[in-house]
Amino acid sequence: MLKIDMHSHIIPEILPRFSDIFGYDGFIHLEHHRPGFAKMMIGNRFFREIEDNCWSPERRLRDMEANDLDVQVLCTIPVMFSYWAKAKDTHYLAQFLNDHIAETVRKYPKRFVGLCTLPMQDPNLAVQELERCMTQLGFKGVQFGSHINEWNLNAPELFPVFEACERLGAAIFIHPWDMMGMDQMQRYWLPWLVGMPAETSRAICSLIFGGVFERLPNLRVCFSHGGGSFPQTIGRIEHGFNCRPDLVAVDNNVNPRKYVGRFWVDSIVFDQNTMKYLLEFVGPNRIALGSDYPFPLGELETGKLINSMDLPEATKAKLFHESALEWLNLKKEDFV
Repeated sequence: MLKIDMHSHIIPEILPRFSDIFGYDGFIHLEHHRPGFAKMMIGNRFFREIEDNCWSPERRLRDMEANDLDVQVLCTIPVMFSYWAKAKDTHYLAQFLNDHIAETVRKYPKRFVGLCTLPMQDPNLAVQELERCMTQLGFKGVQFGSHINEWNLNAPELFPVFEACERLGAAIFIHPWDMMGMDQMQRYWLPWLVGMPAETSRAICSLIFGGVFERLPNLRVCFSHGGGSFPQTIGRIEHGFNCRPDLVAVDNNVNPRKYVGRFWVDSIVFDQNTMKYLLEFVGPNRIALGSDYPFPLGELETGKLINSMDLPEATKAKLFHESALEWLNLKKEDFV
């Protein structure tokens, strides 16, 4: 059975010192301090150590074989979004990252699919780069952060980018970043354990209540990490919509539950009961296999949860490839 991992991250092995190029700090650079490993640094501050599976397609392909995977969808690491920087500098950085992903896909067209990153703090530049990636570089979609600095995804400034995605047929993958409350919960990895699910729900609610899904019905959007906390809190969200429409339904008077099944989520939930609920909630045709490769908070054995469950083969086919193919607007034959 064809298996597509629609959630994986990649970074070039060699990064310029963008802080030197742009004249101010805050950008990631890599220090290759021992064979096969590098430190991700922000100025002089250590951020994370990564292995060569973050940049080497050949290492990645070996890991895919070990996990019985046929295809990976590649997107940048969210810390690289750099929405906080000057827009022209983020545009330069995005082009560098997108060119690298495009080259990896060109080298292995049957094994990888690319999602681009954009300078979202400048919607005009974002649309310009999206058009380049979709029409010239062969990308199938784009990755957005769960918010863009002070803008939630319903911000009117961002609507032209979503319009361009619908017009160009770009799949959208929304990933949490710059998690709310990070300064207040530094211990216990809470930004990643608590903040990330909340960020994803923030993004879903923003697109629903802001009327983006209503105004652009052909958008194909997938949310990471099983939709975060949204599926488990839909009752509270719907109740809020019903009991205080004066606060909630100000931009869209359609019940949020109507949109369940309109968007995709990945399968990274780690728990059989959660997956059973998600299968009932959005349906197997809206859940796509994802791993968050190559990071430890992802599913280390891609597809392990799905394989551990007693599911019909037709359901597994949806989870392993059919949902992802529909989201990406691709066909199984594209990978044969």
